[in-house]
Amino acid sequence: MLPWLYFGCAWISLALAFAAILWDPRGVAGFFYHARLAGIVHLVTLGWITMSILGALYVVGPIALRMPMPAGRADALAFASVVTGIIGMVAHFWIEQFGGMAWSGLMVAAGILLVGARVVRQLRHAPIHGAVKLHIRLAFGNIAAAATAGVLLGFDKVYHFLPGYVLANVIAHAHLAAIGWVSMMVVGIAYRMLPMMLAARPPQRRSMYASAILLQTGATGLFVTLILQSEWVAFFAATTVAGFAVFVAHPVVMLMRRGRPAVHLPSPDYAIRHVFLALGSLAISAVLGMILAVADMSDVTLRLALAYGVFGLVGFLAQVVAGVQLRLLPLLAWFTAARGAADRGNHGSPHAVISPRLAAISFILWLWGVPALAVGFALDGIPLLTAGALALEAAVVIGAIQALRAAQHAFSARCAQSYRPVIPTTAATTAGM
Repeated sequence: MLPWLYFGCAWISLALAFAAILWDPRGVAGFFYHARLAGIVHLVTLGWITMSILGALYVVGPIALRMPMPAGRADALAFASVVTGIIGMVAHFWIEQFGGMAWSGLMVAAGILLVGARVVRQLRHAPIHGAVKLHIRLAFGNIAAAATAGVLLGFDKVYHFLPGYVLANVIAHAHLAAIGWVSMMVVGIAYRMLPMMLAARPPQRRSMYASAILLQTGATGLFVTLILQSEWVAFFAATTVAGFAVFVAHPVVMLMRRGRPAVHLPSPDYAIRHVFLALGSLAISAVLGMILAVADMSDVTLRLALAYGVFGLVGFLAQVVAGVQLRLLPLLAWFTAARGAADRGNHGSPHAVISPRLAAISFILWLWGVPALAVGFALDGIPLLTAGALALEAAVVIGAIQALRAAQHAFSARCAQSYRPVIPTTAATTAGM
């Protein structure tokens, strides 16, 4: 049940984020440093992306990372801590009570690190490339640092003890979380998941270490130089872009050398389309980020910063999670149903639970919604901002419907009797992906 609970809460969080924009677009537009927009950002980063990552670890652990991840009481406690903490954080952001926000942040951090301790311990014996392990270990180390910085920023709003410029501290925290935690984890897992999704051979090159080293150097360097408002920001921004470039080269090579996909995979494959559309948003975000790193602060750069955030957080990170879920949810439904199977026969494809028509509509909504939201925020254009948020809210509703279809498929007695229990071996899982 635990992955289903994580994914369910994640969909609710993302729906609430876009609903909050629709509820009061004028109130969240304009200058980006205000409490309600920070609450919405945390609904995306913690509520949607982080909870999806934590839930996915219980699925991709045995399937892609080749390590056992059975959920026990400690995992349930971690889930409760994360959910309670996120609710507390967003609520206290909304009423601008920053002391309560900081205490809630401690609960979120405790839950994430409890899961992280399990994952890091299990990774020691996983028969996968060392570079993948390095990405995941660094990601959990970075979230510990980012969470510490976030909690300190929350208490600083009450007690005013941190040195430096408060906006610079906030931006440094945001980059450490987005690059050091989420991006590092996405890249590490993608090295294992993308070959399965593309029916390609997993990369075994030493260059995978380069993406970990470059991203870590960039995230750490940006965190320090943004706080100090140093001229070295541009150097570490370029280092981060180089890390992403090393990573993107691998799926491009996989795409050119992909094998024959599984017979029952949907065609067209909107999971892959989402991933590559997300990489397009990453490219736009990288260009905007480099401009912001070398330009002096002005009204124009403050507007570009809003577009940069939308393309990076929503267009890249949030969308890549949505795309991968199109593959993970059918597999999770298939394995969940298999646990209670009474009939040993195996009928149909797990991917049949996803509606191709709904997937196509959702893809178009993401394609339109992300740039509309970015431009709407950047130009303070309320009609365009509303249209982008409405499109993305509709895409989230469709995604939630797909998730509910998968859950219904998994837990219905009729479907449970039509699948036989299996152990997810690498070959079998690759064919099913």
